[in-house]
Amino acid sequence: MLVSLNWLNDYIDVSDYKPEELAEIITKTGIEVESVEPVAEAASGVIVGHVVTCEQHPNADKLSLCQVDVGEGVLQIVCGAPNIAEGQKVPVAIPGAVLPGNFKIKKTKLRGEVSNGMICSLQELGVDEKEVPKEYQDGIYVFPEEAQTGEDAISLLNLNDIIIELGLTPNRADCLSMAGVAYEVAAALGRDYQLAEETVKTAEEQADEVVKVEVEDPQANPYYGAFVLKDVKVGTSPLWLQNRLTAAGIRPINNVVDITNYVLLEYGQPLHAFDFDRFGSSKVVTRRARKGEKMVTLDDQERTLSPEHLVITNGETAHAIAGVMGGAESEVQEDTTTILLEAAYFNQAIVRQSAKDHGLRSEASTRFEKGVDPNRVERAGIRACELLQQYAGATVLEGVSKFDQLDRSERKVEMNTERINDRLGTTISNEEIEKILDRLQFHFEQDGDDFTVFAPTRRGDIERFEDMLEEVARIYGYDNLPFTLPSGTAQAGGLSLEQTLKRRMKAYFEGAGLDETITYSLTSKKQASMLVSKEVEKQAENPVRLAMPMSEDHSHLRLSILPELLQSVAYNAARKQQNIAYYELGTVFLSNEEQVTRQPHEMLRAAGAVTGEWISHPWQQEKKEADFFVVKGIVEGLAQLLDIKVEFSKSKINGMHPGRTAVITAEENIIGFTGQVHPKLQKEWGIKDTYVFDLNVEKLMNLYQKEEGFETIPRFPSVNRDIALVVNEEIPAGEIEKTIYEAGAPLVKQVSVFDVYQGQHLEEGMKSLAYRLLYLDPQRTLKDEEVEAAHEQILKEVKEKHNAELRG
Repeated sequence: MLVSLNWLNDYIDVSDYKPEELAEIITKTGIEVESVEPVAEAASGVIVGHVVTCEQHPNADKLSLCQVDVGEGVLQIVCGAPNIAEGQKVPVAIPGAVLPGNFKIKKTKLRGEVSNGMICSLQELGVDEKEVPKEYQDGIYVFPEEAQTGEDAISLLNLNDIIIELGLTPNRADCLSMAGVAYEVAAALGRDYQLAEETVKTAEEQADEVVKVEVEDPQANPYYGAFVLKDVKVGTSPLWLQNRLTAAGIRPINNVVDITNYVLLEYGQPLHAFDFDRFGSSKVVTRRARKGEKMVTLDDQERTLSPEHLVITNGETAHAIAGVMGGAESEVQEDTTTILLEAAYFNQAIVRQSAKDHGLRSEASTRFEKGVDPNRVERAGIRACELLQQYAGATVLEGVSKFDQLDRSERKVEMNTERINDRLGTTISNEEIEKILDRLQFHFEQDGDDFTVFAPTRRGDIERFEDMLEEVARIYGYDNLPFTLPSGTAQAGGLSLEQTLKRRMKAYFEGAGLDETITYSLTSKKQASMLVSKEVEKQAENPVRLAMPMSEDHSHLRLSILPELLQSVAYNAARKQQNIAYYELGTVFLSNEEQVTRQPHEMLRAAGAVTGEWISHPWQQEKKEADFFVVKGIVEGLAQLLDIKVEFSKSKINGMHPGRTAVITAEENIIGFTGQVHPKLQKEWGIKDTYVFDLNVEKLMNLYQKEEGFETIPRFPSVNRDIALVVNEEIPAGEIEKTIYEAGAPLVKQVSVFDVYQGQHLEEGMKSLAYRLLYLDPQRTLKDEEVEAAHEQILKEVKEKHNAELRG
């Protein structure tokens, strides 16, 4: 909300406060002041001049040679504006004047003719282009005839005004009007303010004899008032009115439109003026729009309506979208003589829906959405009639044709002095509370320490005790509330286990050589179902679609981090970054509902992608390309960090290479997968062989044991034995390793594969796996017989379970 200080001074005298001081007071009473700025950059030496003569410049076709009376003499000024004419009153910057931008005016020659100053446009005086009336956008500004020659033009144009911008919270709709701001400032300063009564002279003819009002949906439109004004002369608004609109950021148009905008700013009540002759009926009917119904609005756009929208009609044709925008068909024009003036109360939710559907957020819709004062609706219409009578020569018909089921009752709120002091930690007396309520202009009844407050309808945010508690606190002064330091023993803050583990994981990945990325949580429908881990598929059959996506590329919540991560890989690979190692720790979104009605579950996962060279030592001429075992090693390193035993088993996953993909399990639970991206996808993304991993961090955290374990350093020697087993090539090495551990327990402490061979001296379809076994008893030295017995048991078990033969 932009508040003109000059306008505010007309309601309540604040001239004894500097703008910054007043802003500080307003902020301390609970409404944040976002800025205090002059309406235009400072200028001086600009006065009103009277163009006595205006002739063609003898040496230039597009320049005029003007003799301008500035009050203290006549100056010759060369002007290039196309709209300059004899007899006009114009703003003149005389020699020595300083315009915005520190532009100094001097006596000069233009095409051989002396020019003693400059005739100014509004833009040259610092007015924003969008606030300049259309007729003056391409030329100089022309004052009304009543402007006095020699008068200070800066003051006359209100360019010495100060604008205070309020950052209003949604509950303070009362301050979306100058009257509301005046009430607020009066309460803050302890001064009096009352909205002046409207006075208008009316004709004998009755408005309800000329027009009838019908409302089909009283819930959507509990009040509709139609005023009728005849003999209207559409023209230019008075200068003071234009100045106030400009200060509020609204461009003046004509006296009728400007007055409805002025009353909107003054009372906070939107109004709309129809050309009654073009309205096409003596009946106003408000109803729900029909499905597919169309109308052209004031911006010359055709709008398709629905039953969720409320429209103002002549009984048949829609002439306005209620609370949002009028129709072009009944727009006030230069030849308009009779006006149907609308003052109405519309349902907040319906106006909000209409504005949202049509993308028409306006000053009017903003106020209707937040709520207007029901007791000011009709008063605003009368105020507009008063101004139209004064500045458009209108004849106002008696009364108002209306439909009225509007609730204008005040809310009652009970509060107690002891309860207030208990909440605020204060010792406010009953007398102080009475003074605060008087300053707020809230009527109340008192019985000892008990107060019954009747909140005025302009304050729609006052509903309960807590609201009144806030009112008392802010007028009493937040600076006056007592404060104490926290008592008791202090406890140092710390990270939760989840936070600690997340940091350790990030540190591990970065230490392993991966760079962190942050990608979109939104992806396309196609990518949302790609590279999804098996345990995620069980919990969410389909990705969650957004109700209003920005684009189809970002229309669904992700089920896997990998698609967007691979997009990042492709983006950088296309820019000559060939050796890439990325990871991301983020959430995926799971829901098993077809029509999502509840918040999707957010599962924390870690994903990584590696492509190009993993190791490059140019000096040693050593290179190693990323492969399956690189990402497998990264996963194993993380598992070792968390002291969790993981196993890998061959599997197939949508989007992954069928022969180079493994599911990762821990304690018989699937926790993710690793492997190579399918060659087809690699080709689609334009990337080389890329290896990825995807882990369920939530499960890893659940498996993590916080208590640290310790083992004593072995005092007795260990025994190493190597065995080479010939098995079918389809049997995973991990299964045999698991069997060795089980058969050799408790003496076998470590098993590792150190060689895989296929080729000569082996049957087709067979392979040789070489394992190194470490035997150890931490309590004693092992005997050869014990090791031999365990070794024989291992060979027996692998033979029975996997048909593995000892390689001879």
